[in-house]
Amino acid sequence: MFRVMKFPKLYNKNIISRCFFTDKIYLSDQLYVHRDDKFNNPDTPFEFTEENMKRIKAVIKQYPKGFERAALLPLLDMAQRQLGWLPISAMHKVAEILKVPRMRVYEVATFYTMYNRQPMGKYHIQLCTTTPCMLGGVGSDIILETIKKRLGLKEGQTTTTDNKFTLSCVECLGACVNAPMMAINDDYYEDLTPANTMEIIDSIYKTDKLPKPGPRSSRFSCEPINGLTSLTEPPKGPGFGIRPDL
Repeated sequence: MFRVMKFPKLYNKNIISRCFFTDKIYLSDQLYVHRDDKFNNPDTPFEFTEENMKRIKAVIKQYPKGFERAALLPLLDMAQRQLGWLPISAMHKVAEILKVPRMRVYEVATFYTMYNRQPMGKYHIQLCTTTPCMLGGVGSDIILETIKKRLGLKEGQTTTTDNKFTLSCVECLGACVNAPMMAINDDYYEDLTPANTMEIIDSIYKTDKLPKPGPRSSRFSCEPINGLTSLTEPPKGPGFGIRPDL
């Protein structure tokens, strides 16, 4: 996108300068636009299961009459969880159920990066590469190379040949204290090192199940890894530190 900026007064008041600037293009793992292919086109088979249709009716009832379109996000999420990704035919089905123009569904599905509009592996690895994870511990760049090497992914390749794993580099996932970290499907794995990252992936290959989520270090949650540095004794109670005359 181009923006035209006018500067009516420069060194010479009779000169009007027009400067062109380009907006930074946001790069992600997916295109904002849709391109029909053999996997993703309007004829791609999709119907909600009977169980999900019951859930859809329950979700829609939570919204006032006339505002059913507010259920757009949860319905798209439901479609994605059913199939593993979100084809354009599923978007059309959601538009049909909510009685909204298809464009309204496209707008939402292309805005939120949590909607995967291309076929995904069974296990979606989302590695945080924002500053805290890049600097914390061994650094997410090293974890990234570890994952790519273990999965055999080449440059530009995001899904393994057996369709078991898809790797994405994402922005902050909100677990900065336990950096570096990654999410696999809905679970968080934190305090990563090359060794425990390999263990996580090997465990999935071996059992076809996600291992126990959480920090891979000795800590339980997000407490200081070297022990408490404050609030190490019981609270003093009401009135502590208050002047006697108050």
